[in-house]
Amino acid sequence: MVMSLKWMRLIGLVGFTVALVSCKQTPQAPMNVNYATMKVTVSDKNFSTSYSATIRGRQDIDIYPQVSGTIERLCVTEGEKVRKGQILFVIDQVPYKAALNTAIANVKSAKAGLATAELTYNSNKELYAQKVVSEFSLKTSENNYLSAQATLAQAEAQEINARNNLSYTEVKSPSDGVVGALPYRVGALVSASIPQPLTTVSDNSEMYVYFSMNENQLLSLTREYGSMDDALKNMPEVELKLNDNSVYDQKGKIESISGVIDRQTGTVVVRSVFPNETRLLHSGASGTVVIPSTYKDCIVIPQGATVRLQDKIVVYKVVDGKATSTLITVADLSDGREYVVLSGLQAGDEIISEGAGLIREGTQVK
Repeated sequence: MVMSLKWMRLIGLVGFTVALVSCKQTPQAPMNVNYATMKVTVSDKNFSTSYSATIRGRQDIDIYPQVSGTIERLCVTEGEKVRKGQILFVIDQVPYKAALNTAIANVKSAKAGLATAELTYNSNKELYAQKVVSEFSLKTSENNYLSAQATLAQAEAQEINARNNLSYTEVKSPSDGVVGALPYRVGALVSASIPQPLTTVSDNSEMYVYFSMNENQLLSLTREYGSMDDALKNMPEVELKLNDNSVYDQKGKIESISGVIDRQTGTVVVRSVFPNETRLLHSGASGTVVIPSTYKDCIVIPQGATVRLQDKIVVYKVVDGKATSTLITVADLSDGREYVVLSGLQAGDEIISEGAGLIREGTQVK
């Protein structure tokens, strides 16, 4: 009875082992997996690229006095619109008027001295011709005459300098614009070496908006348009998003791109210009420049249809019902969801549109 039980257990174990081996050797039926596919078509695609930017007036001119003195009169207020040549400040004019009067008197004295020297020189020339005076006396009178001419020229130069200094007591705006802060008031002693300007005049009829572009973006832009000059001519208008995330209601134009790449940042400075009739934009503010890019008659595919292998991008075309890997090149710009295909695909091709990373070469595609 005991032996029979042992034989039964042994037979059962062998049977289980055989059954297990049989299961391992039996091939599994292939799984029928459906893959999402799409037909490649041609269409237009719009992308936009954003860059952090700073806003500056077309001209932000720091106003410093050219002469020393106390401010006698303040002729403008902060934020006031001014015209070119308008008086902003008046510095005490009394010492400069006195200096001008002295310079004018010196000119009159020099003119009189020159007239006397000229009479003496002309007289000596006649006397020398009559052999009344010596050649030494003639030369001396000629030298005195030349010296008197130099004295008059020096006096006239001092008069011009005095007049300029007097005119500098009226500090005028060098351009149209808006007056900035006024840190100095009436009675303050100012000079050309003051640490802070009297004010800043910003020409904000148009505003410069500066942003940076890295080397790869610069190269892509150049390739897209053929040359930097063509890029500046043909680039589309750009938008400006303000600091409160609102979009400025007028579009701008890119005017210039720096020709030198900064070694530390690896970027170039780009300048765009925006109209500012409403004076909504202020010098010193920040924002975001949005540059649109349009690809005409291009092939656009979802990024989920691609597999990136190091620096290469692969898609799987459906050829005779099987997945066939194909290398493609794409545009540098993307919106994070789709690629613009530059080469590798043609209109009418069928590709796996989702889950390309799970596909293997030759996979049957339903």
